[in-house]
This record gives sequence, C-alpha cells and structure tokens, in this order.
Amino acid sequence: MAASWASGPASAEAVAARLLGLLWLVTVTTRPWAAAAAADEETFKCEDLKVGQYICKDPQINDATQEPVNCTNYTAHVQCFPAPNITCKDFSGNETHFTGNEIGFYKPISCRNVNGYSYKVAVALSLFLGWLGADRFYLGYPALGLLKFCTVGFCGIGSLIDFILISMQIVGPSDGTSYIIDYYGTRLTRLSITNETFRKTQLYP
Repeated sequence: MAASWASGPASAEAVAARLLGLLWLVTVTTRPWAAAAAADEETFKCEDLKVGQYICKDPQINDATQEPVNCTNYTAHVQCFPAPNITCKDFSGNETHFTGNEIGFYKPISCRNVNGYSYKVAVALSLFLGWLGADRFYLGYPALGLLKFCTVGFCGIGSLIDFILISMQIVGPSDGTSYIIDYYGTRLTRLSITNETFRKTQLYP
C-alpha cells in the first residue's frame, strides 16, 4: 500500500517532465519557421510603397500615335525606382535593398486606342470644309457627309453643330477609336456613372 502511494507522485512527475520536454522540443523546432514567416510578412512588395517612397519615369511617347510605347489593351507600363535605403520585393519577387538606381516595379498607366485620325485635322476640316461634309467623310461617316454636301451643311446650321461637337471631342471616329492628340495636350475625359461604379461616402471633418 505504501509502495503504491510512493509510486503515484513519482509517475506524475515523470509524465510532467516528459510533457515539458516535448513542449521545449516543439518550441525549438518551430521557432525558425516562425521567424522566417515573420520575416516574409515584414518584407512587402515594391508595388505597395507609398507616394514619396518611389519615383517613376515619364512614359516614352510614340511620335506617330502620341501614346505610350507598348500600349496594349489600353494599358502601358513605366519604370519605377524605390527611394534609397528601402528594402522590398521587386517585380521578380527578389528581396532587394535599393540605392535609387534599380527598377523596383512597373506601374501601369492608361493609354488610348488610336487609328490614324488626327484631332487637329478633324477640327480644321470641320471649320473650313464642314459645309461640304469633309469632316464627316474624314471621320468615317459617308452618309452624313454626303447629306451635308447636298444641303450645304444643312444651310450652315449642321456645320456649326458639327464644329462644336468635334471641337469638344464628343463626336469621334466612327470605328470607336480616339483622336491622335498630343500626349501632353488638351485632352478631354468623359466621366460616367454606372451600376458598377463605386461611390464612396464623403466624410466631413
């Protein structure tokens, strides 16, 4: 009876010692993995840098189209350089300590699809030969051009309306492309709201 009482606490202590040893082994084994995971979380992508932590080059403009070179699906990319002494993952996924001369990522910018229709030419034709329908013929509307030619620009009223619409870039080429306008020139962007437009509630201080 005395032996059983003596063996009880001894066995409990042995079990507790084994549990402590197992916990210590698990902690030592998983510590490097936890440290590595924490390091991965701390190293962010260069695309996530805030404004002022990087600088991007101006896009290279095609002289013929006046759009950024390599414009595909209305999107082009420019080179961006993180500021010196910033460490982040570059476009290849490599963790890099930047000095200000290395490319960190490529920032997408919007571009337009053009097909050879010049805005300056369209406005000039509408101003001087609009009563003959030359502007509509140039933009790919032969029926309206012929109608303006036969009616002398709808007695001048249609010519005036077309000049305003073309000048404001409301009427464009018939194929749906955009005018060729100087990249840093006077471009108009029409804003629209649809059911998919995200509207954020305005917060006032």
